[in-house]
Amino acid sequence: MNKTDAETRLRVTEIFHSLQGEARFTGLPTVFVRLTGCPLRCRYCDTPYAFSGGEMLGLDEVLARVRRWPARHVTVTGGEPLAQKACPALLRHLCDAGYVVSLETSGALDVSGVDERVIKVMDLKTPGSGEAARNRLANLEHLTAQDQIKFVICDEGDYAWMKDMLSRYRLPQRCEVLVTPSHGVMPAKQLADWVLADGLPVRLQIQLHKYLWGDVPGK
Repeated sequence: MNKTDAETRLRVTEIFHSLQGEARFTGLPTVFVRLTGCPLRCRYCDTPYAFSGGEMLGLDEVLARVRRWPARHVTVTGGEPLAQKACPALLRHLCDAGYVVSLETSGALDVSGVDERVIKVMDLKTPGSGEAARNRLANLEHLTAQDQIKFVICDEGDYAWMKDMLSRYRLPQRCEVLVTPSHGVMPAKQLADWVLADGLPVRLQIQLHKYLWGDVPGK
């Protein structure tokens, strides 16, 4: 792939229409653009099929497919979308087309080049993910009030680690904080009880799409 191709074409695993299952727009019809490839290997990853393969598409080709559905929200996800050089250009292209655009990112790669119109939903990887060492904490400086930080909690140790991060980096003062139980691993009720007992300024969320369709790709 030459430089021009790398900056204008992307490897795409799938583009599909569904309900947003997480974050601020949960339940809203959304078009998902799932890019291929990820440098991380989280223990709870639910999209390993996106590690490889996919189809090469130009920016206009992606936009044309997105336009097949009436939804006004678009989520660019992965894999890790920012692992592809053309991802920031895709995000700008979608914003310019009038969509409400969100980016789901692991937080391991630099987000400073992401268009300011894009809502960043950024993970902070817990110890239970096996990838906590990959957290790029410098990214916190590039988050604004419209963005969101997400923690996926696997156990009590992850929960204690999250509480320390909330306090150390004053995360609730930066943006909204989401807390998600690792599906099938951490009981949602237990996590809810901990959040209530500690009075944490976070939003507990479950993955709506998994309760509706299970682990079905493209849903």
